[in-house]
Amino acid sequence: MTETRITLVTGANKGLGLQTARSLVAAGHTVYLGARDARRGQEAASAIGARPLLLDVTSDESVAAAAALVERESGRLDVLVNNAGVGGTYKEANEITAADMIEVYDTNVFGVVRVMRAFLPLLLAGKRPAVVNVSSGMGSLAVTSDPDRFESALVLPAYTSSKTALNMLTSQYAKAFPGIRINAVDPGFTATDINGHQGTRTVEEGAEIIVRTAAAVTDDTTGGFLDSRGVVPW
Repeated sequence: MTETRITLVTGANKGLGLQTARSLVAAGHTVYLGARDARRGQEAASAIGARPLLLDVTSDESVAAAAALVERESGRLDVLVNNAGVGGTYKEANEITAADMIEVYDTNVFGVVRVMRAFLPLLLAGKRPAVVNVSSGMGSLAVTSDPDRFESALVLPAYTSSKTALNMLTSQYAKAFPGIRINAVDPGFTATDINGHQGTRTVEEGAEIIVRTAAAVTDDTTGGFLDSRGVVPW
């Protein structure tokens, strides 16, 4: 009998995170549903059969407490989905401040660093451990420079650069920890709160690549950037 996979999805009380958690529960994973709001996290977890986990990725103390709880209850972590993210400011480029950038990076980049540092011992104790970083085509230098892609017409310095930084973190962590399969994925232009639900893909469509990468146990791909069609250019 296959052992149940212990999985954490951050920022999972709504949108892509909730759909990812729902699909992984359905696939047989024991899922910790990370949310920074205790009530919303509890309600979302109860609705899909996951375990609520109070987790604010912008707080060292919150992340450490969450890791301690998972260690007490499960003793390991097999899959980590770094989904928590913010869109940040929509100011014109000449109006963006360093504080605006820091606010976005605190979740999209530094949040991943906090979670990785705190949960690394549990991942190293996991069974064929995997990390999935939810990135964006907006973080690809190649995609945003391609005039045939809609992403090339958008100017969002804070969000786009944070996802580029996340892609490099993915590459660096994959090199540093060859025993953990670590990849970034692009769910595409999905209708979520970040874009005011203007996205052209449903959360089910967007979450598919996240779930597929998280659930894979025979694929050894690491340090990659993937979407539903295959490899995304850096």
